[in-house]
Amino acid sequence: MSKSASTTTDKNIVDRSRTRRNKAVFETVKSTRERLQYGPVGTGVFERDMLQMHIAETLQSATIMPLFIVLATGVGIYISRDPQVVGWSVLALTAHALALFFARKASRQELNAANLSRWHSIFLATQIIIGLVWVLFAIQKIEPGDASLIMFYKGATLLIALSITATVNFLLRRATLMTFLPVLMALSVTAVLSRNPMDIGLALMFSMAMLFCHHVTKRLYHSSIKLLSYQSEKDDLIAELEVAKSMSDEARRRAEEANMAKSRFLASMSHELRTPLNAILGFSEVMAGEVLGPLNNPLYKEYSGDIHRSGQHLLDLINEILDLSRIEAGRYDLHEEAIALLEIAEDCVGMIQLRARAKNIRISQQFENTLPHVWADEKSIRQVILNLLSNAVKFTPQGGEIFIKAGWTAGGGQYVSIKDNGPGIPEEEIPIVLSAFGQGSIAIKSAEQGTGLGLPIVQAILAKHDGQFMLKSKLREGTEVIAILPAKRVLQSIPAVEDVQLVQPRKRSFA
Repeated sequence: MSKSASTTTDKNIVDRSRTRRNKAVFETVKSTRERLQYGPVGTGVFERDMLQMHIAETLQSATIMPLFIVLATGVGIYISRDPQVVGWSVLALTAHALALFFARKASRQELNAANLSRWHSIFLATQIIIGLVWVLFAIQKIEPGDASLIMFYKGATLLIALSITATVNFLLRRATLMTFLPVLMALSVTAVLSRNPMDIGLALMFSMAMLFCHHVTKRLYHSSIKLLSYQSEKDDLIAELEVAKSMSDEARRRAEEANMAKSRFLASMSHELRTPLNAILGFSEVMAGEVLGPLNNPLYKEYSGDIHRSGQHLLDLINEILDLSRIEAGRYDLHEEAIALLEIAEDCVGMIQLRARAKNIRISQQFENTLPHVWADEKSIRQVILNLLSNAVKFTPQGGEIFIKAGWTAGGGQYVSIKDNGPGIPEEEIPIVLSAFGQGSIAIKSAEQGTGLGLPIVQAILAKHDGQFMLKSKLREGTEVIAILPAKRVLQSIPAVEDVQLVQPRKRSFA
């Protein structure tokens, strides 16, 4: 037998062919939640992302440092006419070209855990080489020229180079420090050996600038880490939402298939169930009534009555299930017309009186004198009132009393209220009672157990009429249920139009 997914709508609710996909979905959810709840948020987690961003930043700003080196060389030649500045610029451009070469090479490869530390070390090494080139610039003697002007030129060039390097390489940890720490050492040694106040001032000024740039780059680095962390959490949340949506769609699809199968089952089985039940009810009624002759054994008559009552109970249950399923499927059509709510309530009281008298229950009525007609389905409203009255009679003890009221609501609608002095419903069980097949503890212990579909059907019918259903109950005090029809369904009478004398049309004359 083929194990492929079934294409029919009668497939099982649990589709075994989707096990692998469901397993992958659950694994994705599990890994995502672990990352969100237990994942570390440190610099090592985003080392690869930071290195990729550094490579991209280096390639984007590839022309900034060469232009500055060319500009600094031109200014140095203009000040001193010393050709050794050109030789230094060639070394600086070569070191910068080396850094760009490694950055372009790394951009063409995939960074992973195996080569991540190697590339990080390569980029730091290139920064150290660039720093050594700046050491040569700091210690070279540029002559002839004004000593103070040359010192100002060196200091300004080194500070600008420090700023550019800190701006471009802040995504690479310790890059600024590793690049200009040799320059600071060279300036410090020169200041100690020469004891020149200008050299000492330059060393101090450069050290303060370097500390400041190191602090700024450190803050920028941690801010980038935090932004990546937020981005990662957002991506994980989006992934989890997508997974949850796919699981929800799958669950909805299964529920729709199950509901469709249930609807088809009820539609196909209603005739098969009702036909034999009607035969059982008819034959048992004939036997209990001894229509074709007396039964020799009185137990047979009793058994026939039991069969009739059991069949009637089963038929009522089937009818209620079919009614509820039709309402849920949206196939419960209302045949609306102008009806009198008072007349329907009085008819329902008359129909339930026999059962009430059997239990010695008194039904008290309190109706408004005149109520206008309402636009509703007579059969549905009658079913609502009968269901509520049947529940009241069922749970009211011997010798109890039921109060039924009908009248106006504060909003201009009409209501029917039924209150009994039975055992009541605990507050925590009210949601259970209002659900399909739900029964409270009192109903379970009661000798007259129902199907648990009466109140859900009442709610659904009133909802189809844009009405409301309210249930108020206190333990050992009784229960009150109220069915409300909105004001827009009340048909207000319009006074008759008074007869007005007809106006004779004016005759026209033609010349």
